[in-house]
Amino acid sequence: MAKTPPAENQTPAETDNQTAPGKTLRPKRFASPETAMKYLDSHVNVERMRPAHIGKDTFKLDRMRAILEALHNPHEGLKFVHVAGSKGKGSIVEMAASALTACGYGVGVFTSPHLTDIRERIRIGNELVTVEEFVRALGHVGAAAESVAAEHGAATYFELLTAMAFRYFAERAVDVVVVEVGLGGRLDTTNVITPECSAIAAIHLEHTQLLGDTLEKIAREKAGIMKPGVTTYTFKQDDGVMEVFRETAEQVGAKLLVLGEDVDFSWRFESSPELGPHARVCLSSEHSNHEHLPVPLPGQHQAVNCGLALALLDGLRQRGFDTAERPVAVGLEQTQRFGRLEQVWKMPRILIDGAHTPESIHALVKAIGAHIRYDSMVVVFGCAADKDVAGMIDKIGLGADKILFTRATANPRAMDPAELQRLYSERHGKMAQVEPTLKDAINTAVKSVSRGDLILVTGSFYLAGEAKSRLQAAAAKRKPQSEVEAKPG
Repeated sequence: MAKTPPAENQTPAETDNQTAPGKTLRPKRFASPETAMKYLDSHVNVERMRPAHIGKDTFKLDRMRAILEALHNPHEGLKFVHVAGSKGKGSIVEMAASALTACGYGVGVFTSPHLTDIRERIRIGNELVTVEEFVRALGHVGAAAESVAAEHGAATYFELLTAMAFRYFAERAVDVVVVEVGLGGRLDTTNVITPECSAIAAIHLEHTQLLGDTLEKIAREKAGIMKPGVTTYTFKQDDGVMEVFRETAEQVGAKLLVLGEDVDFSWRFESSPELGPHARVCLSSEHSNHEHLPVPLPGQHQAVNCGLALALLDGLRQRGFDTAERPVAVGLEQTQRFGRLEQVWKMPRILIDGAHTPESIHALVKAIGAHIRYDSMVVVFGCAADKDVAGMIDKIGLGADKILFTRATANPRAMDPAELQRLYSERHGKMAQVEPTLKDAINTAVKSVSRGDLILVTGSFYLAGEAKSRLQAAAAKRKPQSEVEAKPG
């Protein structure tokens, strides 16, 4: 596999400093999985940092390349699919990976963030990397990172995880790896790969202090995953965004294909006795013909995400993969939700969703209205302080009958729930309740609902993940929910 060329506008330091191949390194040894996690957590973790505290040297592709070089470039023997975007990229990854698995391939999946277990980020199909394999991979990658630190600086949390994933997938000799971009695209740690094909999902205003304060600036960073001779798929978006995509594709020599324009694609929303309300998509080309496939994830916004997943499968078919229509359809049906309107408690019904932009909150509220029957909805909401908080509050207020503001325990960027309440009251003149912890918020929500009501936990993956962890722990301590009425917490 050819080495990835420099991304557009990289500095010389990001392209010229390459670590020469060296002798095999002695891997680090950890006394326990807990010790390994402490080592990983000791590294800079952008996901937990406020943008103002992130240094300019945090994003350096030369360091990632040097780490991989010290590991003898495991990624160069792998085939990749690369997915970027502000929102929807995780859904595209899951649908594409599930379909590829059903086609008989060994599929590596690298995603972020995780909900309840860090090993969710590195999977083969739905099989998480084992604890032992995770620790062993970290030992090898940690040694490689430390061997280049004098020249390139200390590795970040995400760089270590990315290198671990590539090494693990190479060791397991998977057929293809579906990779979700972590942050941005151009200088994202994953952008050292040359994929078979790639996709860019919806562009929203997010991470503006890092990626830019306009859709066009953000689109340029996301478009940085485009590579010479590689096809990138997207769907029709804001005119400025599309102009950036087309300009970048022309500059780097990539092929850009747009659903509904360059690729025959359509979708509709319907209801049936078997599936209830759902979207169906059609995508056809010279190589594939997918007709009226049900979208496995709820919400009309998932229709174009499903279309991009099918386009990627068509792109792989052109590259020699056998992605026949029937197994693709079967694989789509088996797509896991993983924090996307995922029901984590039966009675009362508690759903979690990692929506964290105004657009995704709006899509979430619409999806609930279209797919789920309920009497009243209580929303447990918490988000990071550096997000578009006002925009999210405006959207969630449209669908909630009652709002409980709280914060995720493990997110240092979490906004004070009292501030969320104040902002909500200022903008809407409505009452809302504050709970200091998610546990308190869930218990309060449970006490306020009846059998036909719904509890939704949303605003961040941190909050959704903590809710899932707590409820899983509560379920493990109780009798089966079919025997008793659940009162989690």
